[in-house]
Amino acid sequence: MVTEFETKLLGLMMMVIMLGMGASLTWRDFLIACRKPKGVLIGLACQYGIMPFLGFTLAMVLDLSPAWTLGLILMACMPGGTTSNIFTYFSKAVLALSIMMTSVSTLVALVMVPALLELYSGAAGLGGEFKIPATNVAQVLVVLLVPTLIGMATRKLNPNVGATLELVGGIMGILVILFLVVTWIPRNHILLATTHWTVYFSSIALGLFGMTLGYVLARVFKQDPNRSRTIAMETGIQNGPMAILIVTLSITGAIQQDVLLIPVLYSLFIVVSSSFVAFFFRKLSTKESLARDQRKLGSMMSAR
Repeated sequence: MVTEFETKLLGLMMMVIMLGMGASLTWRDFLIACRKPKGVLIGLACQYGIMPFLGFTLAMVLDLSPAWTLGLILMACMPGGTTSNIFTYFSKAVLALSIMMTSVSTLVALVMVPALLELYSGAAGLGGEFKIPATNVAQVLVVLLVPTLIGMATRKLNPNVGATLELVGGIMGILVILFLVVTWIPRNHILLATTHWTVYFSSIALGLFGMTLGYVLARVFKQDPNRSRTIAMETGIQNGPMAILIVTLSITGAIQQDVLLIPVLYSLFIVVSSSFVAFFFRKLSTKESLARDQRKLGSMMSAR
């Protein structure tokens, strides 16, 4: 289980992350998103359409226990996190779209996450101690939205301070995952050694399948390859620390560590799998960029 100190520290770190995310935004960004909403809308469809259904389907097909099912469905219902912005940057995809998708999905989460968690938990037959009240989820999200708004206000008042907060928030997203790895995993090594393969598979598959489906849907709706790769990253990379915080604040007793298992493993594996995906996407982006330069050069030569 996560100790009381770790829960408080995780909550503080999450507030810093959300502060950084808010500092990456301006009201003008939302205005642009309203004028050209297609990419963001496709992202929302992936985030709150594909991912929760994927999590529910994996839990049913793999016949996971109630605790593991709850952890997987919760993880699948989460909005995107700042980690996706970092990997989008590394992959040479469209960072502005990634940041906007993360921000909008986090704002929409206030309504969608409690509703989807209620829907899919009920469909999975979860009840009693294996059910997280929608009010608990909404309360955590409301608290985390406050530093986001503060970050936005700070960016408007002082762009330099806002840029610093944005950088700190992005770094903190990685540090939270490292924090979980070095504190929770060593204490639970026996549990991890005896955990069934289906848990590991679902923890990895949620992210990878999500990226694949996100890319396919984006291409179906005629997004260019680079924007499609952005939507893929944003779809598959969920806010793991937020899911862990919701569990620690909503569930107590012996079942807490079982529910935490998939969110913690997902947070660990998504960094590894996203690194490989980002490297692959980066190579594609570089190749496409070189091809465009060659076409321009060819056109100039032909014009002469």
